[in-house]
Amino acid sequence: MSYDIYVHRFKNGELVPLDMSIVHDALDPYVVVREPEHKLLQLRMREGGEADVYLTSETNITFTHVEGEAIMDLISELLQRLGAVLILPGGTVILHRDEDREHLAQSMRDEWSVVIAQTGTAITRAIRAS
Repeated sequence: MSYDIYVHRFKNGELVPLDMSIVHDALDPYVVVREPEHKLLQLRMREGGEADVYLTSETNITFTHVEGEAIMDLISELLQRLGAVLILPGGTVILHRDEDREHLAQSMRDEWSVVIAQTGTAITRAIRAS
């Protein structure tokens, strides 16, 4: 995948901080390169697949150069554990649970495509359809 996708968490329509201890617990086993000066982690999955991850702020994680279903499964797990959403370019939001919809900003609920995807495969399908 050649574009960036973003992990955010919303509560009552506002961005809220992500629990970085959960982020590191989920991602650290797959880190092959750390570049703290760029807030970059390079991930490689045992099952194949890789991604660059930028921990740009306490409210944003950016995945880029995502390759492989195992990475998508990891992203799905991360969304579930954080209670977060995945934002795609062009105005699509992927939720792990429908209950998270009520926490999105009103403009996102009204104007964006909102998709429920609970697995890496479902996320990949949603990305291809967006």
